[in-house]
Amino acid sequence: MSQSQVQHMAANIITLTRIVLAFVVIFLLQMGFYYRVMGVLLIILVIYLDSLDGYVARRLGVASDFGALFDITGDRIVEHVFWIFFSSVGLISVWVPIIFISRSFLVDTLRSVAYAKEGRTPFGEKTLMRSPFTRFLTASPFSRTVYALGKVVAFVLLGFILVFQEGFAVMQQWLSPERFGDLFLVTEIVVWVVVAMNLIRGIPVLVDGRYYLFDRQFPKELKDEG
Repeated sequence: MSQSQVQHMAANIITLTRIVLAFVVIFLLQMGFYYRVMGVLLIILVIYLDSLDGYVARRLGVASDFGALFDITGDRIVEHVFWIFFSSVGLISVWVPIIFISRSFLVDTLRSVAYAKEGRTPFGEKTLMRSPFTRFLTASPFSRTVYALGKVVAFVLLGFILVFQEGFAVMQQWLSPERFGDLFLVTEIVVWVVVAMNLIRGIPVLVDGRYYLFDRQFPKELKDEG
């Protein structure tokens, strides 16, 4: 395998790695106290890798449309796995993963249609975002960084609650039951703030991509080709 091929694979390997690590996190968070601590630390690594794969692609000059779409796929898998898990153990409302999954299907379907028809990508020079405001809201480094930080804080706090529940005797000297109640409230607030950010960042995609939503010709062409 040539060096060029290895470089093209590097960013995608990072994306694939964080998908695998997300499932490792779920496994650890169902184990004993110290395993759960490891799981929380691994959450931080998984979210960090989200920014690393794009940086590596740009640094090596191998950024591609497929890489950008695969990166988004990795994001979806990781966050959906986490939201579903934390909902299944009763830490968050079932409406949280429902909202995230529904929003993802709507936005990503629209992006797929835009890419198939006109080569439009979620980010970059060929983005389907039309106005500067929507590009800032959905694709700017500031917006993506704030959203990523919100997710890591939410996931770490949720993981920490599981750590505390498993190791109450060990941790009660640092966190009293009253403080734990406050932590739970803060975590719930952070989770719903992230939900709001998710929706706010998704709505502009639907607005700017409404052309594809109401294009009658393209769906018919797609069916004919199928």
